[in-house]
Amino acid sequence: MAFKAFTQTDVYEKQAAPKEKDKSSIHCLECYDRNVYIGTKDATVQHLILSSSTNGHLSPGQSKTREGRARKLGSSNPVAHLRAVPLFNHLLVLWDRSVIALNMFSLEPVPGLKKIQYVSLFEICHSQLTAQSASVEMVSSSSRRKVIRIHVVGVDRWEVVKEVPLFQEPLALAIDGTTLCVATTDKYLLCDIKTGSNEELFPHNHSRQHIIVTSVGQGEFLLNGPESLGMFVMKIGICQRPPLQWPQEVLAAAVCFPYILTLQPQVLSVYSILDQKHKQTVSLSGAKGLLSTSDGVLVFTERGIFSLRLVPLDEQIQTLVGHERVEEALLLLDGVQSRHPLESYQELQKAITCLAGFVHFYQEGFYEARDLFIKGELDPREIIRLYPNMQSCVSGDFQSQLDQMNKSRDLQVLWQEDRSTFYDYLAFLGDFLRAVRDMEQGLKCSEEVDCALLRLYTEQTDSENLQQLVAFPNACSLDYCVPVLEQHNSFFALGSLYQSHGKQIDAIKTWIKIAEGFHQDPSCSDIYGHIMWTLSQLKDRHVVWTFADWTLHRNQEMGVQIFTKRPPDDHFVTQDVLDLLEKHPLALLLYLEFLIHDVNSEEERHHSRLALAYVTQTLQEEEETKSDLQATRRKLQQLLWDSKFYDISTVYERVKPTTLFIEKAILLGRTSEHSQSLQVLVHQGRDPQAAEAYCYKAAQGQDTKFRNTLLLTLLKIYLSSEDLTSAAVDLLNNNPQVFAAEEAIHLLPESWSVQLVSQFLVGSLRETFHQRRMRRLQQALVQAELSRHKVIWMQASKTKVRVNKGQVCKVCKRDLVEPQFAYNLRGELMHTSCTKYLSS
Repeated sequence: MAFKAFTQTDVYEKQAAPKEKDKSSIHCLECYDRNVYIGTKDATVQHLILSSSTNGHLSPGQSKTREGRARKLGSSNPVAHLRAVPLFNHLLVLWDRSVIALNMFSLEPVPGLKKIQYVSLFEICHSQLTAQSASVEMVSSSSRRKVIRIHVVGVDRWEVVKEVPLFQEPLALAIDGTTLCVATTDKYLLCDIKTGSNEELFPHNHSRQHIIVTSVGQGEFLLNGPESLGMFVMKIGICQRPPLQWPQEVLAAAVCFPYILTLQPQVLSVYSILDQKHKQTVSLSGAKGLLSTSDGVLVFTERGIFSLRLVPLDEQIQTLVGHERVEEALLLLDGVQSRHPLESYQELQKAITCLAGFVHFYQEGFYEARDLFIKGELDPREIIRLYPNMQSCVSGDFQSQLDQMNKSRDLQVLWQEDRSTFYDYLAFLGDFLRAVRDMEQGLKCSEEVDCALLRLYTEQTDSENLQQLVAFPNACSLDYCVPVLEQHNSFFALGSLYQSHGKQIDAIKTWIKIAEGFHQDPSCSDIYGHIMWTLSQLKDRHVVWTFADWTLHRNQEMGVQIFTKRPPDDHFVTQDVLDLLEKHPLALLLYLEFLIHDVNSEEERHHSRLALAYVTQTLQEEEETKSDLQATRRKLQQLLWDSKFYDISTVYERVKPTTLFIEKAILLGRTSEHSQSLQVLVHQGRDPQAAEAYCYKAAQGQDTKFRNTLLLTLLKIYLSSEDLTSAAVDLLNNNPQVFAAEEAIHLLPESWSVQLVSQFLVGSLRETFHQRRMRRLQQALVQAELSRHKVIWMQASKTKVRVNKGQVCKVCKRDLVEPQFAYNLRGELMHTSCTKYLSS
């Protein structure tokens, strides 16, 4: 069955003798409610009363139309135009170039409203007709002058309130609010009846086409433009819709939103305002004109009238859907909602939007389908159940709410015959489910959505998206998803699924089986590291203690991170951890480092225990590598130098029997036994470089004198043994700035030659001269700075002091003959040498 926007019904047919046929033919028409008025060619106005159905729609087919009163206006000239003003029960009639007012029911002339002469066109401003109005506006054009008149029409009076001049004679006009659209002999104009301004639109060819000027409503007009185009023009002079392409022989046009009806010699065509496409054709014969009504259009011939009634919009929409024209249905639904709100609009819109989505879905228009499914709030289960092997994700009690009309492709068949295309459908499924997962439509069936995504990712070996799904909160059913993951060897994801559902022990046990080789799953390259990170973040301490031994036995260095990498506010009891790590020395050492360096522990037992652990580790490394340059030993030395909290005697007792001479020296130095420290380094360790470095390290934070004393002590130790002569010479030559030449010479053996210590002597003297010159330079700079400040002070004081001949010092009473003098607070002059007596 073809789509119909209008249904046709006969309304009236006038029977007349053949001689009267031409004279009494219908020339114009007007309609209000069930009242139809006919203006004939022989100057007669006929009132018709239509029957009505129970719902108030015009239904002429139910019973015959009754003829009401008729009024003969004269003997000649046709009735040119009729307009009803129901507010006052007036019927305005244009006849014989005059406008007269009749009563709508009796057709008697209205007293007080004299006819308006010399009128070629008139129109009522319908937008001004309200129950509160005391008058309405009428626009007319003069048949003698090129002018538009604006009339105010009341119950018993009318008057011209304004005139708008035109350059050409009007041939047709339409009004919407305060805007008048006029067709002149060669162009269309827009006029503002308030301001009188007008704007030219575009030309027309009156000799080749009929002039059409019709109000579409809401400030928009339909015009018969050049090249047979129906032009939609807004009252501001712009076009917001594409033009209609209609035949050149269009006789008239009427608007019944959302359609435009055009009359041609033999047919009436229906176009949509929304998409400017042709929708319906009605065959006619002898039609002369159209009249828009509240629910359709009246079409009249010379002898009869028939109605084209608008099919209810929801019925039109359902018909389009039935013909699988869902895009048109959706466009129609959205387009009419603003003017004709439908009670079931939202639900209807969602259903049609989803059906449109299925059309694109089965045509592989996946991007459009996804957007339409989301807009239509489609239940994701409607899509999931279409896919083979996915039906099990949907619960058995789910009932589909959509008739699968566009099911042109069976995905099961597609899976068997065209795998490539089927994979495109699978990609769409994943994209759609991801998009709606956090929306209301997805949250209503979150378990089915997440189960479907898990199965989809698993079968496609999409490890990244699978892990993203299971590692975060999800609604996956364990009863359904665990077997799926096990079947596809996705054990790492299985552990993450357990974890996201609060089954921490099951999760870690699953990962441990991967780490120990019981399961093969390459999706995680560092499963042990993942286990460590998970345990370090867990709040459940029972789980951490359960697997702590396994992690430490496998790798102490990484295993200890379950205690050291925890959040700052979630550390374990320190002593419990230390007790556990007793069996794991490397882990114990690393944990103690964490306590001291990261937690900033100041407990003596932690610092002492770390020092002892360093000693044990250092001795072990020395045995293995036969080297004393291990990193652990450097850490030990750093701890012994920097820490203030370890027990020196305990650590010294542990170091004393070992070959860790530098550590012995540091510990002795911490008790201020620096001479003994140097003896150990020189005589036991036989390491002059270490001894000299000790002096500088121990002197850090002290004054230069303390450092020099340590080096002098070291020099004396060297000089006390003939075997250390070379070390003593090197110490002198390398530190000439430390030892004063006169002091060092007294210590040197008489057997030493000057040449042996010449480098030291030269360096020492050079340093002495340098220091002397630097002191002089500093004094000069200080003196210059003092003078500069004095100049600044004098400039700032802006005070002149005049010293006359014979001026005497206020203190000693002697003459002021020197250029320098002092000036006390009372303004009295004195010698600078006499200022010292003031303080006394």
